[in-house]
Amino acid sequence: MRTIKKIWIILIVALLVSSILLSAAYFEHQSQEVTQKNEVYFGVTFGSNTTSEAKLLIDKVKEFTNLFIVDSWTLDTLNESVNGTSLTEVCDYAVSQGLNIIIYFDFISHVTYPWQLTWVENASTRYGSKFLGIYLFDEPGGRQIDLGAWDNQSAVFANVTNYVEAADTYIQSVSSFQSMKNLKMLDLPVFTSDYALYWFDYLAGYDCVFVELLGNNNTDKTRQIDLCRGAADVQGKQWGSIITYSNDVPPYLENGTAMLQDLLTAYRAGAEFIVVFNYPVYPDGNPYGILSEDQFDAMKNFWNQTHSDQKGAFGTENAQAALVLPKDYGSGLRTSTNKIWGLWNSDSLSPLIWAKIDKMLKTYELRLDIIYNDTSFNFKEKYSKIYY
Repeated sequence: MRTIKKIWIILIVALLVSSILLSAAYFEHQSQEVTQKNEVYFGVTFGSNTTSEAKLLIDKVKEFTNLFIVDSWTLDTLNESVNGTSLTEVCDYAVSQGLNIIIYFDFISHVTYPWQLTWVENASTRYGSKFLGIYLFDEPGGRQIDLGAWDNQSAVFANVTNYVEAADTYIQSVSSFQSMKNLKMLDLPVFTSDYALYWFDYLAGYDCVFVELLGNNNTDKTRQIDLCRGAADVQGKQWGSIITYSNDVPPYLENGTAMLQDLLTAYRAGAEFIVVFNYPVYPDGNPYGILSEDQFDAMKNFWNQTHSDQKGAFGTENAQAALVLPKDYGSGLRTSTNKIWGLWNSDSLSPLIWAKIDKMLKTYELRLDIIYNDTSFNFKEKYSKIYY
């Protein structure tokens, strides 16, 4: 009997130990999953023209960023127009310093610049997982609203007569852009930044859109985040934010205090990419572009806060409700009278939609996704409350 009791005791102890170990393994796995999901790419754009300036900026930010966006492919112009060696030099250096990279191209042409497509093809092999993709073109949706044609080819939209045709034409013309087709053929992630029509940017083929946080109006920024994140959430894409000009004159970017607030807002809203736009203004003499020490300090502060935060602040301001706009209603939604598709003035729905958005923002702020009534996507089970 005693032997049997001992066996039972040993079995019970073994089960308890096994249970504890399994629990520990489960929570460790869950913790790793959360860490992976909460990985945020944070960095700056580089828009100067020399490799030495690029390396100077990399050395400045490498301790408190993990992303470097080369926003200039006219590096050391004579070299770049021939073979892209300066771009390679900058990317090699950025990766060697532990940074991930995204490369901007206005277009990719094997005719105008024969080296481009080959360079892009080889980048994944050369840089591995540090190469995140290509930032292709800039602000297609915003340009569509302001210019009536995202690529200045107004003839493409000449025969458009209604919102459905405008949406179809926009999506088709962006997706058939040869540079976009080249990148899709290579199965590379395609990025852009924008301030309007995010929903349609994603439909046209972009994998990640950076919502532009510009100006000084926090309600405007919240509205744009809700629009961009809503489009990404429903369509299963990534999204990010980019802090850009607040002024048309120096100091151009917002001060460090406001910048830190915007960085943290984007982080709490769940942005997977958080970027600070940086471009040189010659001849002001700043070797780092338009970024000041005050703004670098804000970036350091953001990095330190988000890497020491144990409360899981990332994504805590996630959407609890959705506001559903009419399908293909391509308003810029920056004002109540913003143009629709850049082709028509605001219509009778515009003030009603604007008032509804304003009311919803006061109630939900960042906990709102603004999406479109597109039956291609099942969003009804995604939100606890849906408003049409």
